[in-house]
Amino acid sequence: MAIVGNPPIILLDEPSAGMDPEARRFMWTVVERISQRDKKSAVILTSHSMEEAEALSTKMGIMVRGGLFRCFGSSQHIKNKFATGYEIEVKIRKSSYAELEQLAGELGMASTSLSSRTNLQEAKDALEKADKVDALILDQLRRDGMGSDLFIEANLNNGDVRMQGLLQFLFTHQNGFKLIRELAMMFPRVEVIEQCGDFYKLRVPKEDKTIGFIFGKIQSFKQPFNVQEYAVQQTSLEQIFQNFANQSIDE
Repeated sequence: MAIVGNPPIILLDEPSAGMDPEARRFMWTVVERISQRDKKSAVILTSHSMEEAEALSTKMGIMVRGGLFRCFGSSQHIKNKFATGYEIEVKIRKSSYAELEQLAGELGMASTSLSSRTNLQEAKDALEKADKVDALILDQLRRDGMGSDLFIEANLNNGDVRMQGLLQFLFTHQNGFKLIRELAMMFPRVEVIEQCGDFYKLRVPKEDKTIGFIFGKIQSFKQPFNVQEYAVQQTSLEQIFQNFANQSIDE
């Protein structure tokens, strides 16, 4: 009803609220057609969905407390001005059997078959004593750490874990922690947002670095740190929106 007769201005207040994904996508197509392709009407819409705002808007503003505009401009302008940093997603590749055997030799564990089981606490103590593995990695072999799967496996098997699983854990996180240390030399802070298995999601401050600079650095780390795939992105509009909302609550 709002678009009958192609009025010069159409006001939509959270038009996709309560819609299922298919209906929402159809509504977006209609709005895009009348505002950007046919250019018969200017559409002003309010939304809490940053996905919707980014999909439909050529210009957008973020408003807090019902009346205070904190920013106005294109999606990329807002990201450039208010982004707090970059998010880096990295996946460490799976090691080959030969690489695990080589790692076992370097750590003084070559006498044990990869298919056998070993006591997790004894192996951890031996590695700490030999000082060949970063203490931060060994500290993650706990219930709430990155090595929680091994910790649970040990609890279910009288303290024993598969040697191959332990070595794969060490291979993955030795490479992951080396990459984090390299990033820490370039940025004042590196935050681990998420970690699961061989996947790391990191956040670094923007500083004076461009996204191209970070792509180049991660590409140079790909071979020495066994990175299988990676992605770099700016702070999302959703995060910028949340930052403004949090500031409003704090104030």
